Amino acid sequence: MQSALRVLVCLHSFEPGGVERVALRLCKAWQTAGADVTVLLGRADGAMRDEAPALDYALYSSGTISTARFETLWMIFCLWRRVRAVRPDVIFCAGNSYTVVAVALRLLLGRACPPFVAKVSNDFDRPDMNAVARRAYRPWLKLQGRLIPHWVAMAGSMRDGIAVALDIPPERVTVIDNPVLDGAEARRLAEARDLAVRYGAKGRLFLSVGRLVPQKRFDLLLAAFARAGGPDDLLVIVGEGPCRGALQALAHRLGIASRLSLPGHQSDTASWYARADLFLLSSDYEGVPGVVVEAMAAGLSIVATRSSAALDELLGTDSLGRSRFGQLVDRGDVDALAAAMARPGAAPDRHSLRAQAGQFRVERAAPAYLRLLRMAAYPDQNQGEWGNPECAPSTGMSTSEPAYVSD
Repeated sequence: MQSALRVLVCLHSFEPGGVERVALRLCKAWQTAGADVTVLLGRADGAMRDEAPALDYALYSSGTISTARFETLWMIFCLWRRVRAVRPDVIFCAGNSYTVVAVALRLLLGRACPPFVAKVSNDFDRPDMNAVARRAYRPWLKLQGRLIPHWVAMAGSMRDGIAVALDIPPERVTVIDNPVLDGAEARRLAEARDLAVRYGAKGRLFLSVGRLVPQKRFDLLLAAFARAGGPDDLLVIVGEGPCRGALQALAHRLGIASRLSLPGHQSDTASWYARADLFLLSSDYEGVPGVVVEAMAAGLSIVATRSSAALDELLGTDSLGRSRFGQLVDRGDVDALAAAMARPGAAPDRHSLRAQAGQFRVERAAPAYLRLLRMAAYPDQNQGEWGNPECAPSTGMSTSEPAYVSD
């Protein structure tokens, strides 16, 4: 009988983010399929704590010291300690921000380090970096390519770019669609919008969802809304983060403070997608934006910046640059974004939108990930039951509290 695959996943905390949310969803599916999954946490706080699935969580105490400001160094120490005590078969690196941890552990442990599988969660093209940072970034990516053996692209259009940036053969990059949703979530988003009734709404509701951080360029979105929004229109940005004060101040300067709503982090965003007229993405860089997939699952048309190679694929863009499911504009172009918001075009067919979003479900992705994880852990063995796509894990989620193991 084949032993359970021991998978270790490291996350800084339960702070809300697409990388962490997808990682926890995958961990739950892998556990349901029979894998032995442990999530190593840097700290146990964060807005997603109450909604986290029941998994085996490991947490090392830092005493009275908060590790938030040096979370990467703390995670390197915790992972080194954990792997020396309980060696996993494979370690899953949930996104770009965790690859530094993977590189550090490889350098610390050398050949004794378990294999890593790393998911590329954001495009490697970083327009936010200055020239000096970009020169340092290129060799840093190549170092990751040398030390991390297995990589995951969240869409087929990202694969070649990842291989070039890491200076690795494309065969080391596996394409697995980003599991943003499970079946129940997709149905809930669709039903909420189909049943929504807007009473007395005079203007349009523009919606964006994401952490209030510089990457998301909500400053650009506010400027575009100031140009394109009418007196009865409302811009809602669901999310929390350090840029809240700056965005509120900018809204006052632009004269749109009364037409901007920042409701903070919401564990259930279905009601916002249900009421919105248009979904907006203004980021400088992304991977496969989960919020765009959620909006499509709800049946919303999209206006987005070209912040990822995957967006053309996601929005069904043809060779002439026409997108079936919305509009793409150049990143950083406030005039183009405002024009697209003012004239979003005809709404796409909801059935087609939802079918496109359906490929990004955990029921499809989890078995593919398990195949790759087992291949990384046991490269000389045949794939076993973990890789059988016909044995997709159940998406039933326990409502019990997470169990913490403190060391």
